[in-house]
Amino acid sequence: MNRRRGTALALAASAGIVFALHWPYLRLPYFWDELGQFVPAGLDILQHGAWIPRSTVPNSHPPGLMAYLALVWRVFGYSIPATRAAMLIVAAGVVAATYGLAGTLGLRPGYAILAAALLVADPLFQMQSLLAQLDLPAALMTAVVLVLFLDEAVGWAAAASVALVLVKDTSVVVPVVLGAVLLWEGRRKEAAVFAAPLVALGIWFAVLWHATGYVFGSPGYTHYNLTYALHPVRVSVSVLRRLYFMFVADFRWVGAAALVYSLWKTDVFRGRAWRIALMVSVAQAVLVTVLGGAALERYLLPVLPVLYCSYAAGFSTISPHWRVPAVAALGAGLVSGWFLNPAFPFPYENNLALVDFVRLHQEAARFLEKHYAEETIYTAWPLTGALQRPAFGYVDQPMAVRETSDLRARTLLQIAGERPRVLVLYSRTWEPKWGALRFRWVVRFLTRYYEYGPDLTREDVRSVLHLEPAARWERGGQWVEVYSSPGLAEHQSLSGYANPRLNCPVTL
Repeated sequence: MNRRRGTALALAASAGIVFALHWPYLRLPYFWDELGQFVPAGLDILQHGAWIPRSTVPNSHPPGLMAYLALVWRVFGYSIPATRAAMLIVAAGVVAATYGLAGTLGLRPGYAILAAALLVADPLFQMQSLLAQLDLPAALMTAVVLVLFLDEAVGWAAAASVALVLVKDTSVVVPVVLGAVLLWEGRRKEAAVFAAPLVALGIWFAVLWHATGYVFGSPGYTHYNLTYALHPVRVSVSVLRRLYFMFVADFRWVGAAALVYSLWKTDVFRGRAWRIALMVSVAQAVLVTVLGGAALERYLLPVLPVLYCSYAAGFSTISPHWRVPAVAALGAGLVSGWFLNPAFPFPYENNLALVDFVRLHQEAARFLEKHYAEETIYTAWPLTGALQRPAFGYVDQPMAVRETSDLRARTLLQIAGERPRVLVLYSRTWEPKWGALRFRWVVRFLTRYYEYGPDLTREDVRSVLHLEPAARWERGGQWVEVYSSPGLAEHQSLSGYANPRLNCPVTL
């Protein structure tokens, strides 16, 4: 009873903290993969009972998250705040599960709270807590499975693993590792129950294959996440990227130093519980390092509870003289990561740069809807998706769009013959003037192995597409520019259009 009460209190406290931190963003329109995959797929289930997406490209992602969203919308009605609140409840569950996992691993309550607090402070967790994507619920279910397994509730752990793999397919590594552990220990009957998650995932792939003709839903998705990702250079870069994120970035090196010290000087990590937790985390990190063309940091969310439990355990072994400033430094570094961007390209979803991106696109969408409602808007996804479906929070009425694969010069110059009348360019990649892309060798490397290319310039737009600047917005080092035919711009009286966020005329 005491443990149940403690779990309930931890969940309530976590929910209060998580909702308070994210309250300003409950109405934030959808971002990138939300509007490209997960929300449309959830709406397909809600509106049509279609478990294989109709309004977006099917892929290997199981329908667990989308079914959860559809259920929430069925009960409370579809809205962006309902979606955000649904994900924040999951985030609160992750924090509470991290606290419970820390206790299961043998940490005293104070250090269990520290592990949960560090997770809350993590900038990636901070932003992903809002987003309707797979990795946050996968983190929740992974932590729950570990707690159940380490408490010897093997049957419940296997059942939770079924739910886990139906949220994210790559999480199948968790029941595989746990089943292997039981086999190693000679517990064959108990190990057999971990075949259930594999069967469940196999059924999903069979259904997907029957509906689409492809095991992973589409050939493009398969190529990008398998063939493209497995290039030796890209795998090597992905390994370095994972190590940097977990053990260096945002002052995590402080926690890593405490971890190394405790491994060297103490036996705090010895024992079955820690061994299993670390095996599961390493296996997950390795799998999402070698698979997935984008190699996004959010794929590591299921690893973070164990990572911060290990940092808290490391801090427990050092003297208070060093512990207090070390914990303070790590906490401050994590929180600063909410606001400070790195010197190299990174996914905007890793910190509050996401909010800048969405607000800029929201502003541009309002402008386009007001002034160019009858025109076809030429731009790249995800802005095209934002303009097409009012349900995503950007426009009141659907707009006609012509989607380009990117905003690079070589791509957009191919549309010159179509004589576009309205074009929108925006900063899809973080490229500050002081950043890593000012070095030519970095650009050459990215061009060779990651298909990097320069974006269309204002001069290109004017000389080749014969369009003139109509409006520009800047926020947090990101920008959006609207170009239109000279006559169209004059007709719409756009000269000197004021940016409502800057409260001054836009300089073009």
